[in-house]
Amino acid sequence: MQIILMEKVANLGALGDVVTVKNGYARNFLIPQKVARRATAANLEVFAQKKAELEALAAEKLAAAQARAVSLEGFALTLTQKAGPDGRLFGSVTNADLADALKAVGHEVSKAQVRMPNGPIKAIGDNTLTLALHTDVLVDITVTIKPE
Repeated sequence: MQIILMEKVANLGALGDVVTVKNGYARNFLIPQKVARRATAANLEVFAQKKAELEALAAEKLAAAQARAVSLEGFALTLTQKAGPDGRLFGSVTNADLADALKAVGHEVSKAQVRMPNGPIKAIGDNTLTLALHTDVLVDITVTIKPE
């Protein structure tokens, strides 16, 4: 299915690109999330009229994400969890736990924005994680897990 991207999508394209994707990906994810529209003649005309407005909105989102990245640069978060004598946690620390902890200290981050390359944290110690605030804005934070 051919679609018009209404915003930048990682590994797919930028604002205004007409790309071909699988039908299910378009129907079940991109179109309901308002990230894309079907590439019909009518939608192409509507997009051409609104292109400047959409580009300004995208630039505004990018600037807001960059401002948030500056406030999070070098941020260190400390969490306490129950742990055994060998340093392993009872359970694990997931991206949802980290998003909630960041919200508690005043940084609005969704769990989808927390990137954990090694999976959930299962041991005490320092860990470096990446927050994807925008497709072009990534910021690293340090998370320290201490035993209770």
